[in-house]
Amino acid sequence: MKIGIDISQIVYEGTGVGRFVNGLTEAVLHYDSGNEWTFFFSSLRQNLSPQLKNNIKKSCHHLLEYKLPPTALSFLWNSIHRMKVEKLVGVQDWFITSDWTEPPSHMKKATIVHDLAYLKYPETVYAKILQTQKQRMHWVKKESSIIFADSETTKHDAVNFCGLDEKKLFVNYPGVQFPSSSAEEVTRAHTRFGLGKPFILTVGKIEPRKNLKRLIDAFTQIDNGNVELIIVGHQGWDTETSKKQSQSKNIKFLSYITDLELSALYSSCLFFIYPSLYEGFGYPLVEAMKCGAAVATSDGSSMREIGRNCTLLFDPKNTNEISSVLKKLIEDGDLRNKLKKQGIMRGRDFAWKNYYDRMMEVLIKH
Repeated sequence: MKIGIDISQIVYEGTGVGRFVNGLTEAVLHYDSGNEWTFFFSSLRQNLSPQLKNNIKKSCHHLLEYKLPPTALSFLWNSIHRMKVEKLVGVQDWFITSDWTEPPSHMKKATIVHDLAYLKYPETVYAKILQTQKQRMHWVKKESSIIFADSETTKHDAVNFCGLDEKKLFVNYPGVQFPSSSAEEVTRAHTRFGLGKPFILTVGKIEPRKNLKRLIDAFTQIDNGNVELIIVGHQGWDTETSKKQSQSKNIKFLSYITDLELSALYSSCLFFIYPSLYEGFGYPLVEAMKCGAAVATSDGSSMREIGRNCTLLFDPKNTNEISSVLKKLIEDGDLRNKLKKQGIMRGRDFAWKNYYDRMMEVLIKH
């Protein structure tokens, strides 16, 4: 079978979509030598890593690179819906589209929907991105034969918010691969970030949907100086949350850190808390479980589904309830140990081999 796939978003390192595309690409290279894949990559200024290019070159698959800006392709494919993708990738049995553009084609198309945050929380999305996603979804609904959803939550939202045909939707949990850290690397990370106390960890871009303001308020209620709250994430457009750091000297904001440093924090935190209002999947949740952290998370969207009895749940809109959960996990070491063991077991379900096998099963049958 000949399969084309758009991997252009692989260059957005640190984002959930970037992690996903990288993981799927590596899975194809590692597990598939029987089919013929064509990797389509387009960017005006950014480039694929030399290592990935070399890995594709050594495989039985192909790489096609173009210097086309994402905005131009979005206009061409999402807005006016012109120029069939066959002109760039040739004729394939399937073409798997990206999270950004939906090109016209005579080929069968599959796509992947990660979440519907742009519809459920439009105020958290830039206007240009909101327009692009709506335009893309219009063509997905009309033309895609197969739609992979990252969770049952995303599948449900795709049906109810976008009117997508449920018969075309297939849930496929992404794989999560994350480095493990040694004791020395943990020590280096603690030294670099000035961590001298037990700490609670959360990870997420500083934007309203991540609900960090309520988390900070809840932590402030119980702050006795013995525990720190560490917030790892890029600055988004929620500047009010950032200003709240001054409420306590025991709250620290860390911007971009390496995966190895993040792994060190996951594995050494008192526990991990994820108070997001909405996630289609939630990579940090799974990363934390895989790294052996006890996890507390929101009782909503995909987070209950992904955590599946391995996390302590709370109402993300109830600051007092978040505060109560923080206090409980700080004080109850037995509960933390129980959640750690359960989380490690659950984390094993999110393997790229599972994702690849499920994807191929669906494509072959259709």
